[in-house]
Amino acid sequence: MQVDATTIRAFLAIEPPDEVLRNILDIQNRLRRLLKGMDIRWVKTDGIHLTLKFLGDVFEKGIPDIVTAASKAAASVGPLGFSVSGLGVFPDIRRPRVVFLDITGDTDRLVLLQKRLEGLLAEIGFPAENRPFHPHLTLGRIRSLRDATMLQKELGRGDFYTAGRFVAKELCLFQSNLTPHGAVYTKLAVSPFTAGK
Repeated sequence: MQVDATTIRAFLAIEPPDEVLRNILDIQNRLRRLLKGMDIRWVKTDGIHLTLKFLGDVFEKGIPDIVTAASKAAASVGPLGFSVSGLGVFPDIRRPRVVFLDITGDTDRLVLLQKRLEGLLAEIGFPAENRPFHPHLTLGRIRSLRDATMLQKELGRGDFYTAGRFVAKELCLFQSNLTPHGAVYTKLAVSPFTAGK
């Protein structure tokens, strides 16, 4: 008997609206010009998500259990309002590896949602993340650091890097398919934020 062991690379995230993504592209283009001396791999806008849980390679037969866990977590909150504003880096300016835009707004409720999601996924075999959850949208990954002076200067200009506001109404399960031209994302399932309705 043959066992189906097909796997896919998957993650759970909130999808920003097109208007915010267009503003993010403008910000990336501005930073490209300002930081042209730095080696940064910029994330394509169709790959920018507010990730709550990266699942890695999962068995396709386990997808229904993941969707059930995501739906239970999503049903515990209502729509969430966010503002995308302020430039940041991980882990810090001395050793920047990731350039991101900060998320503010209903972040306390988002953190509770993320913790609930972690707990429900742990019950079906996904280890909990050790690092604290920091809501953000990744703009680019720094491949090598030549000179962070300009980046450091831009970090102090929070209001200059504003991509807008949006209301999140659902949590999405995405498949990430790695290709020679970059990752291609497919939405597999949607879990609405229905609490209070």
